[in-house]
Amino acid sequence: MDVRDKQVLRSLRLELCAELLVEGLIIQYLYQEGILTENHVQEIRSQVTNSRKTMMLLDILPTRGPKAFETFLESLQEFPWVRDKLEAKRNEVLVAGPAGDEIPGISQCILKNLPTDQQLSKLARRLGPEWEHIVLYLGLTYNDIYYCKANHPYSVQSQIVSAFISWRQRFGNRATIESLCAGLKIGEVDSSVIQEMIQ
Repeated sequence: MDVRDKQVLRSLRLELCAELLVEGLIIQYLYQEGILTENHVQEIRSQVTNSRKTMMLLDILPTRGPKAFETFLESLQEFPWVRDKLEAKRNEVLVAGPAGDEIPGISQCILKNLPTDQQLSKLARRLGPEWEHIVLYLGLTYNDIYYCKANHPYSVQSQIVSAFISWRQRFGNRATIESLCAGLKIGEVDSSVIQEMIQ
């Protein structure tokens, strides 16, 4: 999924949780179109409340390829006002354009590299509670966060490093420093933290 489409879903996350009922047509359509697997459908249905079901779907969608956002819009036949809101937000983000994507003082060559364990450890020392929003934006799920916390109950820094390493393993060559920087910007992390991580 395109970075800007991920940004749209994240910015409207709470509204979508309040307004959507994903149990019926939405997940069936996404399953029919190959965006969701049978396991995804079961995972969503196993959530206790409707808002948790919607959150789970919103965690899964960004990992389901370039057609996921468009197909999600198509699935909203019973919720035309939600579809209109998503399309309006998307146009807003597109009009804003790529301004600010460049990170001063960091060459494109470095941005295309994968972050090292040392860089991720440096970054983890500088992050607070916002790390969860950042890794969700990068494509991890609430379940991934839960496992990171369960495996490292006494060290937040270890939880953060573990989450970023999981992201790097899952996304392979797409888990670049550039992608990580985009996530950090969404989490409103100061650019000095990014500079320090690269040094």
